[in-house]
Amino acid sequence: MSGITIGSLMFAVLLLLIALRLSIGVAMLLVGMIGYVYLSGWDPLINYLKTAAYWRFTTYDLSVVPLFLLMGQFASKAGLSRALFRTASVWIGHRRGGIAMAAIGGCAGFGAICGSSLATAATIGQVALPELKRHGYSGALATGALAAGGTLGILIPPSVILVIYAILTEGNIATMFQAAFIPGFLAALGYLIVISIYVRLNPQAGPAGEASSWSEKFASLGDIWAVATIFLVVIGGIYAGAFTPTEGAAVGAVATGVLAFFHGRLRWDGLRECLLGTATATGMIFLIVFGADLFNAFLALTQMPAEAARLIGESTLSPYLVLATMLVLYLIFGCVMDSLSMILLTIPIFWPILMGLDFAMGPEDLKVWFGIIALIVVEVGLITPPVGMNVFIINKMAREVPMIESFKGVMPFLISDIVRVVILILFPSITLLLPRLLG
Repeated sequence: MSGITIGSLMFAVLLLLIALRLSIGVAMLLVGMIGYVYLSGWDPLINYLKTAAYWRFTTYDLSVVPLFLLMGQFASKAGLSRALFRTASVWIGHRRGGIAMAAIGGCAGFGAICGSSLATAATIGQVALPELKRHGYSGALATGALAAGGTLGILIPPSVILVIYAILTEGNIATMFQAAFIPGFLAALGYLIVISIYVRLNPQAGPAGEASSWSEKFASLGDIWAVATIFLVVIGGIYAGAFTPTEGAAVGAVATGVLAFFHGRLRWDGLRECLLGTATATGMIFLIVFGADLFNAFLALTQMPAEAARLIGESTLSPYLVLATMLVLYLIFGCVMDSLSMILLTIPIFWPILMGLDFAMGPEDLKVWFGIIALIVVEVGLITPPVGMNVFIINKMAREVPMIESFKGVMPFLISDIVRVVILILFPSITLLLPRLLG
């Protein structure tokens, strides 16, 4: 059998195991080991395993992952999600759809100090859902807005997925953070426009809340000064080159930890809970990373990525048609995989193919541009029927809302995402603007 045949067959086996609900990390380890032994034998596999784990997990850049996760844990413990949502609600809650817009604002703010879509959706959902229900919002709009808003956690820096992508493509983490900022802002703006149109067409779905006085509005800003300060210090420091992403993550973790302590929510039990949560999430991510390393080592032995790149490069296919095919595959994979798994599994195959195509930009610009587009489409997979993890999380909190209503509610936000992807593909300068200005 040819390398492409073997690689394709084992890839299909991997997808089958994932569909059968086997852990993605374990599935990649198992399939990678079987494929490696088939091609090279047991001894080469053992030689690879005895050094691969050490080499991968002593990578300095990877240490940013547990630090950003710890920062998110401390932020949740400090009650920052409640402060962000309350402030946004005070300022815009008196408008039709304003509470849902406040939930989007809360998701954007919390995503700026969290870096996880699922954590953002779950945390803001706990705060916002009771308020949305109290104000008489429809179940579709309430759950749809929160599920979509949660995806901002993966796009607005810092983002764990962007860190992993940068490591896989040997890119610069700070540059990826810079490139994600404007698309992240456009995502939040697009969701606000969707809510505005939604309540204009169906006013009963998002009635206006109580108006707040100017004194209440300005007083509410005092609750979020710490969030704004942490974001500006961490992300601004990384953008300005004052410190590395790892150093920035450490500063952010300490700052949010101190904030949680002074809010009285970080005593020994709270600290233990945050550390255990971080360790559990880090262990899960690192298992997936190691499984992907082994599976990708097997794919390298098959020469499948190089051969696929050669065949597509020699074909007459348009580069944008190839890109569109990859993005459609991301949507399909989103039905059975989480976002991190999709990135780890596909980038070693997709990146060599893209490098051989002419997109009228340099390799570094291509790396940044594709990374942001891929991240957005992966994010879309979190709210795409029939399996959208964010939708399931929010719907589980709103038990009185049928699942079909939640997916109906998320559809307008999906349209916004598709429009945004098309715009970013047609105008790469939007994504590359900040890296070029700050580079």
